[in-house]
Amino acid sequence: MWQWAWVLLGYLLGSVSSAVIVCRLWGLPDPRTTGSRNPGATNVLRVGNKQAAAVTLLGDVLKGLIPVLLARWAGADQTVVAATGLAAFLGHLYPVFFGFQGGKGVATALGVLTGLHWGVGLLLAATWLAVARVSRISSLSALTAAALSPFYVYWLVGDVRTVAVVTVMAGLLFWRHRENIRRLLRGEEDRIRT
Repeated sequence: MWQWAWVLLGYLLGSVSSAVIVCRLWGLPDPRTTGSRNPGATNVLRVGNKQAAAVTLLGDVLKGLIPVLLARWAGADQTVVAATGLAAFLGHLYPVFFGFQGGKGVATALGVLTGLHWGVGLLLAATWLAVARVSRISSLSALTAAALSPFYVYWLVGDVRTVAVVTVMAGLLFWRHRENIRRLLRGEEDRIRT
């Protein structure tokens, strides 16, 4: 039973909102009340600057990666490791420390999946970059990577329970991007600026 304490730790670490903390430290507006009102790196870039956005991105990746790696290092069962990752992801989406108002979860999901298998992280990053290069649309890149994530995990990890957890994460990513999907279908989604 002690292993399941990692799941609680995952949720609590995931609940630390990198975007809100970074914006407070940088003296920027609260990302939950300005721009897209999404506490993520993209909105921090929108309301702030590249440095603040980069730190937010790193923080969001690490809070998904660290609890998974710690659970694995401690010898937790694979199911517990996967559940810890899901808990960290849910913490980002619904953070207990920030009124359950979280981000969309792309960077935290990347951290979780990289923790499950480094090859999955590389494949997801490569997928995002390839789609972004062609489409110049960040949300489409994230959704494509999310859709492929269960297949990557099945290929490299091979554990059916882990695939099920990752499938739930992918479904939640699509749910959190529902407005982006509507804009994509209307041809109104913003493109990446260089």
